[in-house]
Amino acid sequence: MGKFLVVLLLVCCAVAGVSMYYLQVYAFYEEVPETGDDVRLTAIVSGTPEGLPYDRFEAIDSESSPIRYRACFTTEIGFEQLSETYVIMDNPVPRVAPKWFECFNAEEVGGALENGAALAFMGEENVQYGIDRIVAIHEDGRGWVWHEINACGEVVFDGGFAPEGCPPPPQGN
Repeated sequence: MGKFLVVLLLVCCAVAGVSMYYLQVYAFYEEVPETGDDVRLTAIVSGTPEGLPYDRFEAIDSESSPIRYRACFTTEIGFEQLSETYVIMDNPVPRVAPKWFECFNAEEVGGALENGAALAFMGEENVQYGIDRIVAIHEDGRGWVWHEINACGEVVFDGGFAPEGCPPPPQGN
């Protein structure tokens, strides 16, 4: 009887482990349909997001977390025009995407940002309260998008009051 219980316990643990892995990596992600205005960068002059011409757009998101958004695209706009027109981000850190979303490799994007082969731009501040959309573009025209928690979000999501200069948090925060 003891061996049966041990085997039953091991099977239950294996099923729970596989289920948790599936739920984290596959279950909650959905493909994001292209809208034609999916890639936006914040202009230096106006401070507002503007659409960027792009092609080959792929994106995933999850309602379970605002920072699960990842996207890939290509663009014909060159580095010089981008850096003169749009707000450049300092020290962005791309978030890891599920391995099955092959176009987004956080290590590759991070390496390109570190060695100057890619630039990161503010896509849109507070795309959702406390969450900024970051856009990185490689010199060869490949681009990636992800969400990061901004300074306002860090404080409010930890239960604090919105710091000075932050928009008021939504009701319930």
